[in-house]
Amino acid sequence: MINQHMYELGSAPSAIRELFAYGLERKAQIGADKVFDFSLGNPSIPAPKAVADALIDLVSTVPADKLHGYTPAQGTPAVRTAIADSLNRRFRTEYTAANLYMTCGAAASLNICFNAISNPGDEFIVVAPYFPEYRVWIENAKCTCVEVLAREDNFQLDLAAIEAAITPATKGMVINTPNNPVGSVYPASDLAALGSILRKKELEYGHAIYLIADEPYREIVYDGLDVPWVPGFYENTLVCYSYSKSLSLPGERIGYVLVPQTADDWQRVYAAVAGAGRALGFVCAPAIFQSVIERCVDEPSDVAAYKENRDALYGGLTELGYECVAPQGAFYLWVRSLEPDATAFAERAKAHELLIVPSDSFGAKGWVRLGYCVSHDTIVNSLPAFAELKAEYDA
Repeated sequence: MINQHMYELGSAPSAIRELFAYGLERKAQIGADKVFDFSLGNPSIPAPKAVADALIDLVSTVPADKLHGYTPAQGTPAVRTAIADSLNRRFRTEYTAANLYMTCGAAASLNICFNAISNPGDEFIVVAPYFPEYRVWIENAKCTCVEVLAREDNFQLDLAAIEAAITPATKGMVINTPNNPVGSVYPASDLAALGSILRKKELEYGHAIYLIADEPYREIVYDGLDVPWVPGFYENTLVCYSYSKSLSLPGERIGYVLVPQTADDWQRVYAAVAGAGRALGFVCAPAIFQSVIERCVDEPSDVAAYKENRDALYGGLTELGYECVAPQGAFYLWVRSLEPDATAFAERAKAHELLIVPSDSFGAKGWVRLGYCVSHDTIVNSLPAFAELKAEYDA
C-alpha cells in the first residue's frame, strides 16, 4: 500500500509548477513570444562569467575522480571556509567551516532545519503570504504550520500578532527577507523587536525557539536598501541560503545551512542538522558546484537588470490602474486581484496569455504574484494584454 499523504502531494502539484507547465504547452502551440509567463522564479539573468570560467577550468584541470567524486557529507572544508570568510568580511562575524553544512539548495536547507530542531507535534510560525512549500515541509516533519498574516498596510511583520501566536509548542519561526512573494525587506528595528519577543517567550516556556532565516534573495535588493543580518538580532537563528537566485543557478541545487556559534549548544544543533541531512538523503551536495562556489563566493548579482524589470512592470501596471506593492527586493510583484477570487482572476488572465499566480496558495486572499525575472521584452509586450484585461473589468 502506498503512502496516501505522498500520493496526495504528488497528484496535486503546486499551483506555480502547474502554471509553468501550462505555459510550456502554450509556448509550443503559439510561440514563446506570444505567452507572457510570470509564473516561476526562474532567473532570466545569466550566471556571472566567473561561474562559466570556473566550470571550464575545473573540467580542464581537475582529475575526474576528484571533480565528480564524493565530498564529505557536510561539504568540502575549502568551500565551507570560503563561505565563512565571505560572511565574516560582510557581517563582521567569526564563523568557520564548522558552522556550515552544504546542501542541495534552499529546499534541502529548510527541510533539514525543520527536521533537525523539532519533534512531532511542534509548531512553526510562518508569515503570510509565504512560499507555499513551507507548509509541505513543516507538515512532512510531523509539525504544525501556523500562519500569521503580515500587516495589511505594508506587508511588514505584525509583531503583536506574532507574539500572540507563540505557544508552548512553538519550536521555530520562518522569516524570508527579501520576501517571496511580496518583495518586502524587514527593517533592523523590527528584527530587533522580534528578537526581544522570542527571547521573552524562550524564558516563559523554558526552551529554545529558533528563527529560521530563509535568504535566497539577500543580494537582490533595490534603491540602496540594506538587508540586515538576522543572526545579529537573535542568537538562536539558523540561516538557509541558496545560490539559485544570486548566481542564477536554480537547477544546480547548491546552498547551505549556517549554525552560528551564538545559538544555544550550537555544536549539538549542528550535529542534528548533519543528522537530518543524513536521514533525508541531503548529503554530499553537488561536488562540482561546491568547487564553483568556492571560487565565486563573492560574485555580485546583476541587480540592475532586475531593477529595470521591476520599474517597467510596476510603473506600467500602476499607470493602468492596478494596485501593486512596490518591491524592495527579490523579483516578484504583488498585485491586487481585480475580483475577490484571485484564482478566477488568474484563470481569466490566461485568455490574454498572461500567466500569473493566485495568492491563495501563499496563504492570502485577493492578490496575484508576477515573477519579473523574465526578459525585458516580455514585460513591455505584456502591458497591452494587461490593459485589455483591466478594460474587461472596467466595462
